[in-house]
Amino acid sequence: MKRIAIGLQYDGQAWHGYQKQDHGLTVQDKLEQALLEFATVPLATTCAGRTDAGVHASEQVVHFDTDLDRLPHAWVRGINAFLPPSIGVRWAKELEGDPAVDDFFHARFSARARTYHYVLYNHHTRSPLLNGRAGFYHRPLDVARMQEAVKPLLGWQDFTTFRAAHCQAKSPVKLMHDIQIRRHGELIVFTLKANAFLHHMVRNLVGSLVYIGQGREDVSWMGELLEAKNRQLAAPTFMPDGLYLAKIDYDEKWGLPLETTSALPWF
Repeated sequence: MKRIAIGLQYDGQAWHGYQKQDHGLTVQDKLEQALLEFATVPLATTCAGRTDAGVHASEQVVHFDTDLDRLPHAWVRGINAFLPPSIGVRWAKELEGDPAVDDFFHARFSARARTYHYVLYNHHTRSPLLNGRAGFYHRPLDVARMQEAVKPLLGWQDFTTFRAAHCQAKSPVKLMHDIQIRRHGELIVFTLKANAFLHHMVRNLVGSLVYIGQGREDVSWMGELLEAKNRQLAAPTFMPDGLYLAKIDYDEKWGLPLETTSALPWF
């Protein structure tokens, strides 16, 4: 058996998240259906990080095991031939070694860090051109206040306040490597890099930062929420439209042809 890793991009607007569901309207459903069409045998897949309905990916990483012999470019072209326009394989890589060995490459467990972007359109009137591709907030936001507010979130922290009620993660403690907030005209881009994320964590953080950016809460509120460990005290979960899984970090020894930048493909 060989382990094949692929890089996947998708526009999440049309799909009910990444993970397979009975109705079949998810990214994983469509990917495994395309693999079946191309390979003529069912192939189970594992991803680096599951995304919710409406959430996009500019770099998702997926692996599957197979005894079929195909060149990397054949996997890319073959799978893409059976995928809808909103989902596409960007690259493929055959990993050397034994998939049965514990320390062999695994799309999820070998990942060292994950980076998400949240794109927010900050204008008094919504733009139909950004529908589904960016979040929207109509009141002016102070980026400097939000940049100051994220400082307590860095390092190892208990993010209980910012996890969904039905989050299945074993621990709410995660390592936040970096948070950047930048304004580009009427767009504000939040970039968060951590070893892993809880369910709805990014959207919950953005929602609370928006409260601070508009002056509804003080800059110190973010640290207070972190210490409280109470989801009910934070802002509501922000809309999924502007959320992008942007980059997965792995050890260079795997030689994955990852995208050279975590920038948004259209930004």
